[in-house]
Amino acid sequence: MTDSTDRKSNRPSGGAAALADEIIADNAVNRISQLAKELLDERQTTATQAARILSEIIAKKPDMVVTAVERFTQGIASTHKRVVQTSAEALPAIAKIAPARVAKHLERLRTAWGETNDVGKDGLVRTFSNLCAASVAYQKRLEPILSKALGEADGKTLVIWTETVLPALKGEPHANARAVVEGRLEELPKASAQKIADFLGIKLRIRPK
Repeated sequence: MTDSTDRKSNRPSGGAAALADEIIADNAVNRISQLAKELLDERQTTATQAARILSEIIAKKPDMVVTAVERFTQGIASTHKRVVQTSAEALPAIAKIAPARVAKHLERLRTAWGETNDVGKDGLVRTFSNLCAASVAYQKRLEPILSKALGEADGKTLVIWTETVLPALKGEPHANARAVVEGRLEELPKASAQKIADFLGIKLRIRPK
């Protein structure tokens, strides 16, 4: 027999959207706190349903989830893929709205890089980039891990991350990250390398046939 938790978790996305709209309309901050707690529940059905509702809220009114930043900081390295996805949506949004709230958790977020999946890593790159864009004070602290990300990414991902990271950095951090990208151009598939070269405003070296 299927229990009520399972039935809830299998609700269509429209159900999550309706619940999110209700929470937003009521400005139900206490419900946000409860959902954020459920996001880290060991039970996949509970965590997944909370993640779906929070995802809808993030898309419509991200300022409502700022107080849950610590939960998303933990969720980015969750074993539940849907929790990681929602956390990867929340953290970049919060970094834009309230960068200092995210910056309090930088050490944990940097550690999460080695613990999360590709979706989580993309969320972290966007989060760190938004922090760097918000204040130069974060750039020296975050450039090393952003450069690491640029050094590890596959061709298609590197195109996206280059366009995300480099505009957020200035001065020496920008130069360091750009050098990592330029140093990888010859090893990348030509299509990806060309897109990056165009973005950087440089000419791609002719490769031997």
